Amino acid sequence: MDKKWFITNSMTFTFILLGLVIFLFIIVPLLKIIVTSDPQILLETALDGEVMRSIGLTLYAALITTVIGFFLGVPLAYLLARIDFRGKNLVEGLVDVPIVVPHIAAGIALLFVFGRSFAAGKAFHFIGIDFLDSMAGIVVAMLFVSVPFLINSAKEGFKKVDVRLEKVARSLGASPWQAFFKVSFPLAWRSIVSGSMMMWARGISEFAAVIILAYHPMIASTLIYERFESYGLAYAQPVAALLILICLISFILFRLMLYRGQRT
Repeated sequence: MDKKWFITNSMTFTFILLGLVIFLFIIVPLLKIIVTSDPQILLETALDGEVMRSIGLTLYAALITTVIGFFLGVPLAYLLARIDFRGKNLVEGLVDVPIVVPHIAAGIALLFVFGRSFAAGKAFHFIGIDFLDSMAGIVVAMLFVSVPFLINSAKEGFKKVDVRLEKVARSLGASPWQAFFKVSFPLAWRSIVSGSMMMWARGISEFAAVIILAYHPMIASTLIYERFESYGLAYAQPVAALLILICLISFILFRLMLYRGQRT
């Protein structure tokens, strides 16, 4: 038997085993919480007004967060992909900080900016926007912890677009805006959409930063935590299973859409 063939295939087999372990580590808990849920209780949970309002609020707040992140994050991603400047590495590092900072600490930090006793909080309160126990607080917390996913994905997408294509567009009379919207953005759209989806999903899953700013109105993760603390696992499981099902279905549909977009 060829020694090179044996080494290559043994490595592949080993990697398959190791990959299978981590794949099962991810998928088994998700499937177990779903398949062990009583279908009748799951249906009753889906018909529970408090649960559906909470899940609806979560999805809606995450969507608003993603829209804000899109309009503010994509321009920064483009600048980081196209322009070299002193301190760029520092800026890129700071963009990633919300990913590594404990989110309970992030919530405290946000409170020191958007709380009613602090400058930004007072300024927003003056125009009628309060962040404590409000939709605005939920969105701010979700935005802080999730926007790095969109920025980083969009940045990588713009890096893959050959800058010469923009220069050709400019040489043919296109303005910088036209070159961006007709060349760079369309070619990087898959990375931008993928980053937006990851940002939306990360917003849905946030708990610690949100609970500091806005315990009420309750998002899904807060409701799951409250039911677990007050009534135990049996009451928290169906809500968690329902939220996981909604997230799984959303991701499957998103992947199918992206796959069809790549084939066309």
